[in-house]
Amino acid sequence: MKVLLSAYSCEPGKGSERGVGWNVASEVAKHHEVWVLTRPDESREEIEAELNRHPNPNLHFVYFTLPFWQDSLRWGQAGAMQLHYYLWQIQAYFVARTLHSKVRFDVAHHVTFVRYSCPSFLSLLPIPFIWGPIGGGESAPLPFWVDFSWKNKLYEVARLAWRAVGEFDLFTHLTARRSALAYAVTDDTAKRLKWLGVTQLEICPAIALIQNEIEHLSQCTPVSSSTKCRFISIGRLLHWKGFHLGLRAFAKANLPEAEYWVVGDGPELKRLQTLVQELGIEHQVKFWGELSRRNVLQALSQSSILVHPSLHDSGAGVCLEAMAAGRPILCLDLGGPATQVTAETGFKISAENPHQVVEAMAEAMIKMDSNPLLCIQLGQAGQQRVQEFYSWEAKGKQFAKTYEEIEAFNPVADSLDTHSNA
Repeated sequence: MKVLLSAYSCEPGKGSERGVGWNVASEVAKHHEVWVLTRPDESREEIEAELNRHPNPNLHFVYFTLPFWQDSLRWGQAGAMQLHYYLWQIQAYFVARTLHSKVRFDVAHHVTFVRYSCPSFLSLLPIPFIWGPIGGGESAPLPFWVDFSWKNKLYEVARLAWRAVGEFDLFTHLTARRSALAYAVTDDTAKRLKWLGVTQLEICPAIALIQNEIEHLSQCTPVSSSTKCRFISIGRLLHWKGFHLGLRAFAKANLPEAEYWVVGDGPELKRLQTLVQELGIEHQVKFWGELSRRNVLQALSQSSILVHPSLHDSGAGVCLEAMAAGRPILCLDLGGPATQVTAETGFKISAENPHQVVEAMAEAMIKMDSNPLLCIQLGQAGQQRVQEFYSWEAKGKQFAKTYEEIEAFNPVADSLDTHSNA
């Protein structure tokens, strides 16, 4: 098949959005011929270097950006980049339409950015359109706003407002209705997509791990019953990451022999350090700051349990990495982690209010600290789950099969072609 991918963000060897764009393209290209629409200003050199090292005749990149706005980061990384992204999507349609007249694609697939509240104009092409996996419908429950500073509350309000603007964009609704299939990363996003008009919907994570990463992480030293229990939280220190909840739960659990490591940097660092002092656990908590990926994985291998109480994560790749390393996960029953973690691989805490969460997380910490064999069992189940459901190889096969199924039965595209000929 001939597949057209839209990947505004795409770069080999990276995580987050850039990694999603690259890995979807490279894995699908193992099964079909793929053309990728992306930008030259972010990662063209890296992409071309990777293709020189590992040529793939099925993988083609089409680079373009706005003629009046060459650099998407020129005016900052917040609102300006969102505007650039929207305008780039419009330009992508015209580039794709010209390309389609020459190539005759079988299917179009929007991959990045993974945001449901912004349209993809590739849906206007007379071929089946797949949207996602996409997220962005996750929100921090209101009872948890009590712990946010006024700046953080303003951030959450602005986030909800920006999302609402996108939901009332007629092109966003058109994208939803024209999607032969939409993938949502969480139940929250799935609900918003249904409201927009999506009829065919599946839950599917946007992130995964390459096989080499899975094999490397599986070699981490297994959790041992003879060493002290060490909890670890990894990520940017942002208010919605919920690290303050993890630290409060650790203090509540009162485990004098245990430790808690915090890896990462960000605007909440001082508040978290102050909280640790107020809780009287500064002798058990270590802030490592921002580390290289190699050192992050080393810290993970020296820990027993990943604590990730995020309030609105769409993905959470760190949970997959910890599972691949054989570490159980302690998270909230919210967002991406809620779909990744099961009762067999960790503890998911319902999120009603901060007090309830802290109490329940503390109980889970006590249980895992007193039962190292349970941690080992949870970790082993996590490794198996990652291998089965969260490898990029498996995801590439899934998408390739979906394209074939949609192309086999495609009344939408047939009607569009008929209308066009008329």
